[in-house]
Formats: sequence, structure tokens, C-alpha cells
Amino acid sequence: MPKPRTNEPTAPVETAPAQLFERPGGGERALLVQIDDGFLDADEALREFEALAVSAGADVCGYQTGRGRRPDAKTYLGPGKVAELQALKSAEQADLVLINHPLSPVQERNLERELQCRVLDRTGLILDIFAQRARSHEGKLQVELAQLRHIASRLVRGWSHLERQKGGIGLRGPGETQLEMDRRMLGVRIKQLERRLGRVRQQRDQGRQARRRKDLPAVSMVGYTNAGKSTLFNRVAGSQVYSANQLFATLDTTMRRIELSGGEAAVIADTVGFIRDLPPQLVAAFRSTLEEVVEAQLLVHVIDASDPLREDNAREVNSVLDALGADAVPQLLVYNKIDLRGLAPRLERDDEGVARAVWLSAATNEGLDLLREAIAERVAVEQAKGVIELSPAEGRLRAKFYALGDVLEEEYTEAGHVRLTVEMPQRALNRLYRHEGLEAEWVPLSSSALPAGRVAH
Repeated sequence: MPKPRTNEPTAPVETAPAQLFERPGGGERALLVQIDDGFLDADEALREFEALAVSAGADVCGYQTGRGRRPDAKTYLGPGKVAELQALKSAEQADLVLINHPLSPVQERNLERELQCRVLDRTGLILDIFAQRARSHEGKLQVELAQLRHIASRLVRGWSHLERQKGGIGLRGPGETQLEMDRRMLGVRIKQLERRLGRVRQQRDQGRQARRRKDLPAVSMVGYTNAGKSTLFNRVAGSQVYSANQLFATLDTTMRRIELSGGEAAVIADTVGFIRDLPPQLVAAFRSTLEEVVEAQLLVHVIDASDPLREDNAREVNSVLDALGADAVPQLLVYNKIDLRGLAPRLERDDEGVARAVWLSAATNEGLDLLREAIAERVAVEQAKGVIELSPAEGRLRAKFYALGDVLEEEYTEAGHVRLTVEMPQRALNRLYRHEGLEAEWVPLSSSALPAGRVAH
């Protein structure tokens, strides 16, 4: 057996320099980039994007605008705009560039290489805001799931120096190994989050079934972000949900019971606000929460009456509702912030006399009574009108009829029973039969639907 050579120096192994692309760190001084695509008012779109940046905690130090013909496949902006942006970044000492357009992973990576700073597109910025605002356990799970789905397509950025596979039989390159490890860990975590959110979805289904058994109509507030939904929700429901003049102030769905006219009650929900180009990852992750919208009996669509783009924003909300399958749910339009336009509160009806829109101000409480009236009207069930006879021992039920309905006439029989002629919501009458121990016969006086109890023929 030959002996190993020990008297020869070991030559250093020459390796090619690694082309490591370290992703730049974040920062607060941000440049905003807005390319006019001709579809929206560029000034209003930039104003909304600036509000998004401020909501995320950025300090806006400069702007770059322009007109876009066809997005550049490499950087989206093109060489000329990138050079201008480099000069503006140096002049303003910015450490973050926010682009009000969706970028592909390649475009985002190339821009960061050219600019040597962190680059976020509209989707990444909205995800960052959601991550900051999530408070409940469910909300944090939903945001994390959306972020991981977004990151999954961008893993290559931080490992570009390890993408080459080295030679050798059965030897795989470290880059490929690291990417596989990252993808596998992401896949495992995504499956864990989906299982947890599946359990949350089952809990929400159980809650909806319980409300159905109690015959409580469900009302959901929807609208463009910062339209004043949470403030209006607090006024109507007497709640203390956090509200502020900022985009996506609240993410977590809050539900409260409210009392309506005629002794009726409903459950009202405050949902997350929508926005133009809402990331599909968020829609998918928040599906269990947004199902409250699909299952609602009425949608209260809150619109900022002072926003010049209110009609465009309303269309964006309706497009998201269409994607969720909630386009068939009836809507009550609520134009909020009329105090900023100097308008008076009013209730608008359609040609058939049905409440269609309410103009109000949640900040000044003007028009809230009109909103309650409109909600009660839109969720009201068919009225039942009839006669019922109660024994002297059923005084509690007699009081219930007075509390829940309109007693048109009351008379006593020779046997000492009380005979009531009542007009009341059909749902309330059904509840008396199901849960209050009512067994007396109901004699309908009109063609209204019969209650779910003992009915005389």
C-alpha cells in the first residue's frame, strides 16, 4: 500500500468568487414611484399610495412619477427611469423605494440590485401594514399565511450565489439544497396555518348556525378602507372598536348584537376594509373571516362621501364581493362623512319605496336614526297578523306580545282568557313558539306566512 505523501504542501483550493446578492435592509425614508397607466386619476392614486406608506410607518421624502406605455420586463420602469430614481435616491438619502404597481420577483430583485436599497411593490406594502395591524390570534394566522404565500415565489433573491449545481456523482449544490430546505419549511408552515385556520372556520360555522337557530339576521359592514366603517360600527353597536383616520386601522372582524325597531334584533359585523388591487393572497387567507359577508342577510356598504373617487372605490369593493361570491347579497349604501361636504342627512328610496341609501356622518351622529330605520326595514321579515287566546296563567306571554309586536285589540272571554289581535314580525312569533313555551293556537287574519307552531285551520 503506498504511503501518503506528507512532504508536499497542500495547494490552496481556488474557488470562484460568490456572486452573493444580499438583500438590502429596510428603512423609513421612502421614495414613492407612481406610473400613470391611464386607468385611474394619477394624482388621487398617488395620494392613496402615500397614505398607505404613512400607515406603514414610512417617512416619505420624495416622489417619482411618469407615464407608462409598456412595463419593462427587467425592472418594470426601464433604464431611463431607473437612472433618474438612482439620482433622486442619492439626493434624498432614501433607503426604501415603494412602487405603486405589482412587481414580479425578477423585477423586484433587479431593482434592488440597481438601486442598492430595499424595494417594495404595492402588494408587499399592504402585507406589511396587515402584519403591523393584526391583533387577534386569527388575524395573525391569516396575515402570516398571506405573507408566506407571497414570499414563496421570492426565495431565489437571497440565495442567487448558491443556485449553481456543482459537479460530482450524487453531489448536489448547496444552493439547490438551501432552496429546497426553504421551500420545504415554508410548505410545512403553510400547511400548519391552513389547518389552524380550518379549525377557526369550523368555529365560525358553528357560531353562524347558533345565530340561525335564534333567528337573528346577520348584517355585515363592508367598504373601501378608511371610509369610516369602524367609527360607524361603534356608533350603531355601542362598541369600542379601534378607529383612526388611516388605512386599514382595524383588521379583525368584530360582531355585536343590536336592537332594531319592533323588538327585533340583529347581529352586525365590522369587516376588514377593501382597497384597489387587494393582494389575492390576503383574500385567500381572510376567506374564513370574509365568509361573514357571504352569509349576511344585508350588506351595509359604507362609502366616503367626501372622496372624489368614491364611485371608483365602490366599484372596487363590488369586484371583491363578486370574487367572494357575495354579489347576490342585498346592499344598503351608506354615504358617510357628509359633514365634510356640508350635506344634510337623508334617506333615499328606490322606485318601489325600498330604502336604498342613507347619507350620514358617523363623526357627528347625524343620520344614525335613519340608518337604524333602514336596516330594520331591510332585514324585517314578513309580518304576521292574527288572533291568539291566552289563559290567565300565561301573563308572561301576554307581556311578550306587547313587547315584540303591535297589539291592535285586546278582549276577555267568559272563561277569563285574554284574546289578542296582534301584528308582529313572523320571526318573533316563531321564536315564541320555539323558545318561550307558547302553545296557544294562532288564527291568521291575512295571507301572511303561518308560524312554526300550532296553527288553527
